[in-house]
Amino acid sequence: MEAELHPLPGPLPTNVCSPLPGAARKLVCYFASWAKSRPGLASFLPRDLDPFLCTHLIFAFASMNNNRLVANSLQDKKFIYMEFNRLKERNRELKTLLSIGGWNFGTKRFTTMLSTSANREKFIDSAISLLRTHNFDGLDLFFLYPGLRGSPKNDRRTFLLLIEELWFAFQKEAQLTGRPKLLLSAAVSAKERIIRTAYNASLLGRLLDFINVLSYDFHGSWERFTGHNSPLFSVPGDSFSAAWGMRCWRNLGVPAEKLLMGFPTYGRTFNLLEASKNGLRAKARGAALSGKYTKENGFLAYYEICPFLRNATRHWVDNLRVPYAHKGHTWLGYDDVVSFRHKAMFIKGENLGGAMVWTLDLDDVKGTFCGTGPFPLISKLHSLLMQAEFSSTPSPKFGLSTSMNSMHSQTKSPGEKIMRLGKRAVAPEMMTTPPGNMTVTPDGQTKTLRGKPTTSEANADHLVGYAGLQTDAGSRRPSSGPII
Repeated sequence: MEAELHPLPGPLPTNVCSPLPGAARKLVCYFASWAKSRPGLASFLPRDLDPFLCTHLIFAFASMNNNRLVANSLQDKKFIYMEFNRLKERNRELKTLLSIGGWNFGTKRFTTMLSTSANREKFIDSAISLLRTHNFDGLDLFFLYPGLRGSPKNDRRTFLLLIEELWFAFQKEAQLTGRPKLLLSAAVSAKERIIRTAYNASLLGRLLDFINVLSYDFHGSWERFTGHNSPLFSVPGDSFSAAWGMRCWRNLGVPAEKLLMGFPTYGRTFNLLEASKNGLRAKARGAALSGKYTKENGFLAYYEICPFLRNATRHWVDNLRVPYAHKGHTWLGYDDVVSFRHKAMFIKGENLGGAMVWTLDLDDVKGTFCGTGPFPLISKLHSLLMQAEFSSTPSPKFGLSTSMNSMHSQTKSPGEKIMRLGKRAVAPEMMTTPPGNMTVTPDGQTKTLRGKPTTSEANADHLVGYAGLQTDAGSRRPSSGPII
């Protein structure tokens, strides 16, 4: 007879305090082990990372053999794990975790491991041993997804059993050794159908130290129409968005401070059917170009996006709070520092636990490609999230619904504060809208600006060159393609 969930011992303690209102607590960044195998200037090792950018680093991925957590390669085990965790010698506050799973890992080995208490015990014992041997501070479960992609429905229950047993085992090991309790996190979907099928959300919210919500890959070249990879807000007919995903988890009983919203440092491309029809929901046929370095169809790292944008036409979708660009038959939905700013404001306004980034190595690590310094996206996110406030104007409280709840553009007020990060002062960026015709959507109303330039808070460098602020995202349908 298979074991059932044990009664939980009341409110479970966590290793960290609750966030202050308006202040995000964590910036969790994944590092892909295969980054070292990319060619030339895109090959990165842990030594290339800035240990002060993120509060937690997660190494993706370990593997599983005979129900045991194991290193994915001998090189990882002998050299890379050591180099990764040496980053903590430079930043004593940094925490590191080891992740198991991922899309390509599939579900079969998870299902086998979860199927019996003996198999789960073997996995848990091996996890504690591997984590402690290589000086990791915790384990991240990247199971995509319990009850889907060939995983039986019962995996939803046994996955929760595993998490409960890991929690108790980590607690016991900490008491016996006197060492800090190992952290436990999971990467989860931001799509409501998957969330309701795969997870017991409220119990995950009690057992996990934090939850990494994969609020990206909402649309991609598996669809027949262009759509953005990671919109902040939803539009009627298409609920897929970061805000909608976070709302779903909160509505299912997960504390806001446990939820980390995902930020992609990459974009997704489409091959337009007609180059002249290049807006959102334009007809497309498969993936466009693959990146010179990442070499994945329909996918560009941020350091590959920067060269593409130099000769592309850029657009800003105001009701989704994200940009897209097109050049010839290639259509690209991506994030930049402006969209990161809007998402960071949302996190702070909703008092979420913070942000998760996939991945460090997809940003412009050394500042080679974009000309804006090392880690331009994650550095901006760090400066935004690690501040108590953005400016003298309080962070807005965003409404969450299937239709976008528009936010007024904010203008700089006299005496606006300079934000401080450590010893550095960071002034809020201001966006100047050029004179002429441009459509925007304040309060959901289309408006044409004429005459004098107007100024609102954003990043001027990255908004220069947008062809216009797009207001109509069209009537989009949820994806029938891969569920990521």
